[in-house]
Amino acid sequence: MSSGDNSGGLMSSAGLVRYFDAEDQNAIRLDPKTIVAFGVAFGIMIIVLRIAL
Repeated sequence: MSSGDNSGGLMSSAGLVRYFDAEDQNAIRLDPKTIVAFGVAFGIMIIVLRIAL
């Protein structure tokens, strides 16, 4: 490769970087801890329902 080939990083990921950098103001924003807590609560509910039935 010549020294002129290295001009700006990976071209295949450029669109993804631009896509994920843009934040939509209308998007739902949830804290990751909320998602984990919901998953744990859902799992406990399933276990309780299996035992009760």
